Amino acid sequence: MNILDQMSPIGLDDMKAVRLMNRMDQKYMAAVTQLDALLERIAADYYVQHIEGNPLAPYRTLYFDTEDLAMYTMHHNKKLNRQKLRVRTYRSTDTTFFEIKNKDNKKKTRKVRIPIDVAQFYHSLEVPEVAQFVNEHTPYPVALLHPCLENSFKRITLVDKGMSERITIDSGITFHNHATHTDADISHLLVIEVKHEVGAPQSVIERALHEMHIQPRRMSKYCIGTAFTNPNAKKNRFKSKLIYIEKLRTVI
Repeated sequence: MNILDQMSPIGLDDMKAVRLMNRMDQKYMAAVTQLDALLERIAADYYVQHIEGNPLAPYRTLYFDTEDLAMYTMHHNKKLNRQKLRVRTYRSTDTTFFEIKNKDNKKKTRKVRIPIDVAQFYHSLEVPEVAQFVNEHTPYPVALLHPCLENSFKRITLVDKGMSERITIDSGITFHNHATHTDADISHLLVIEVKHEVGAPQSVIERALHEMHIQPRRMSKYCIGTAFTNPNAKKNRFKSKLIYIEKLRTVI
């Protein structure tokens, strides 16, 4: 039996009880071949989110940037007070949002978003409400923005039984670059994100990751996908991550 099927399920409504007001986010990269071993270590201590009976939720995202990749370059150069602009479709709930992620000079991330119709996925900047939203929340003129990178992946969402920690595990990650028409497949990779209150003691999953010698590593899907698919993008700072991701292909 699949390990996810053995874990206690939780629905979307119950997940709303997990309120992390002053949260810490930590990301990890691992090989998909390590997933079962990780879940076996933590299964008794976490609920798995089910949507219509399915613990795997598909996502599709389209990122926007300027022609010279202003937002990507700010991230690469470790500039704070930076943004990412994207459209994301949550296929499991049939919802689509235009989202703006803001990272401030205290390294805190805040997301604002508005709903759009899924049919507007590739043409969202042509929607007047989206254009107004972008003008209100970013310094980038809509006329200078272009669809740059599309990705898709599947997500497992877990919550600890104390309802104080939320974990996402992304797999099956693929990219298509709209500027270079290049694809990349890193479906061998797991991206794990642990979210809990600042100052909380080491959790069950953090202990399990440590025991499996999986160390924290920051990772932006937009930046990694762009680095893999755009030969003109600056990528010096991401080279060690790109090498590490390729190395994970060999983990058994």
